[in-house]
This record gives sequence, C-alpha cells and structure tokens, in this order.
Amino acid sequence: MQTQKILLAFDSSESSYNAVAYAGSMLAHVPDVHVTLVFVERLPDRDFFPDEASWRAECDSRTQAHHRHLSAARTRLTEYGIPAAAIDERYLASCKSPFGQATVCSTGESVVEDILRIQREEGYGTVIVGKRGVSRTEAFLFGSVSNRIIQETQGCTVWVVG
Repeated sequence: MQTQKILLAFDSSESSYNAVAYAGSMLAHVPDVHVTLVFVERLPDRDFFPDEASWRAECDSRTQAHHRHLSAARTRLTEYGIPAAAIDERYLASCKSPFGQATVCSTGESVVEDILRIQREEGYGTVIVGKRGVSRTEAFLFGSVSNRIIQETQGCTVWVVG
C-alpha cells in the first residue's frame, strides 16, 4: 500500500471541489505524490424521459459536463503546485451507459463499492472524499458516501473534507 498514491473521489459538487482544494494545499510539496481524480458516473433514470433520444441527449450533456469538471479539478491541483504528470483523471462510466464506451465500468449500484474496488485493486494508500453535510436522518434515509467509505475501508487512510 502506497500512502502517496491518492485516490480523490470527485463528483463535481462543491464539497468535492473543497476536497480538491484541501488535497492541493496539503500535497503540493509532498515528493512522489500521485493523485487520481475518479468520477463515478450515475445516469439519470430513463423513466423520467419521454423517449430514448431525450434520455441519450441528457446523458451526453451530463457526461460532457462531468469531463469539464474533472479537467477543472485537475487544473486546480496543478495551481496548488502538484505537477501535471502526477495527476490522472479517471471517468468510470456506467455499464448502462447508452454510449457503450467503457471497458471497465460502474455497475451503477453503489458509488462506494466502485471507489473501494479501485482502491483495493490498484493499491491506493489514501482516499479523499468531500462531505456533503447531510443530517443523520438524511444519511439514514439516503446514505452517505463518506460514512460508508470510513466504515468499509481497510488498510487505507481516509480524508473526509467538510
């Protein structure tokens, strides 16, 4: 397990941008650090769209926006001083994507499972996530990615940025 190999879970939210800023400020002067920004795609529910074409158009629009946000997050990390060569962007497309471009994909069942699978399989020593600040009731009803990562991660450091 490499502690300088960092997996930063990113979802384009304000809290994930805060996590990027915190990581950038903390890691800028750490030698041999490597940061992977990972975005796990969550498709909009097909049932909310009147037809296949409008659903595909929305999926395409969201995918392009997520890629722009990933690129912006990468730029922010470099602005803090992390070398561009030490940053990777990874977009984990849904297995149910209408575009079928993924060789490795998210099952769409659990963002946490996808993040932890990547952490375990690729030996990341640190996982960084943003915290949405949901209440206990909301966390109970809808779940909390940061809480589940804390509870289910083994042999790895977790940074939760609120």
